[in-house]
Amino acid sequence: MAYGALDGLGAAGACLGAAAVCLVGGRDQGARRLRVLLADGGDLEAGASGWRGVAGTLGRLRGRLKVEGWALVAGLVLAVLGASVVPLVAGAVGVPLLRRMRLAQEARRAREVRAGSVIALCGALAGEVRAGRQPGEALLRAARDSGGLGSAQSAVLAAARFGGDVPGALASAACRPGAEGLSGLAACWRVAVDQGAGLAAGLDRLEAALRAERDQRADLRAQLAGARSTVVMLAGLPVLGLLLGTAMGARPLHVLLHTGAGFGCLVVGGVLETAGMWWAARIVRGAEAG
Repeated sequence: MAYGALDGLGAAGACLGAAAVCLVGGRDQGARRLRVLLADGGDLEAGASGWRGVAGTLGRLRGRLKVEGWALVAGLVLAVLGASVVPLVAGAVGVPLLRRMRLAQEARRAREVRAGSVIALCGALAGEVRAGRQPGEALLRAARDSGGLGSAQSAVLAAARFGGDVPGALASAACRPGAEGLSGLAACWRVAVDQGAGLAAGLDRLEAALRAERDQRADLRAQLAGARSTVVMLAGLPVLGLLLGTAMGARPLHVLLHTGAGFGCLVVGGVLETAGMWWAARIVRGAEAG
């Protein structure tokens, strides 16, 4: 039975290695490598179309699956290799957590793009005002060029075109994450229109302040990149340990999933790993917020 389990593990490892070759190399190159590795004296060309189909399927799967989807794939692979349903359950539990992390990253990127668009809007509006255009016409042109108003563009431009409350519309648009600079634009607009102050000068100062804030955030993220990399590396060490144990023939999956002491170590290690990741992420978020 032990030799059968090892043979099954070796076959599964060969299949995983074949999939890795398909993912790393191109479709045709991966197919050629797999035919050389796994063909046993048969007609290599007869299986070419089959390997191309496998490589194409893996490529499409890699493009469509999100991060949380790969957690299920990893759990399924470990469940098959370890002959236990525990890894699959763990992968399913990790799906909402990874999905939350992915959505948070996407929201952060969207916030950064929106902040950059607001900065571009301020610069374009200042240039249009200096060119001699009236504030309403200048806002119409600058908004079309920069896209800094986003989904609120129609409401703001309607207010500017028909003499509405442009500062109020800008203040409402500033409620979106990343568009907080529009509140400063609303203040500049209100001061320039109501009190006759120079709109271009105020926009220049606002643009400079927003750029400085963005550069400060970018510098902080660059300083925290090393800490993030260290956390990711430490989180991957247990996986490296499992791979080394498997390569040495120690059968770590069997020990962890089918023995009482091993399962206890797995639970305790998983709890400590989760707590460490959460604590490290909290420290990084605190540094970014501060």
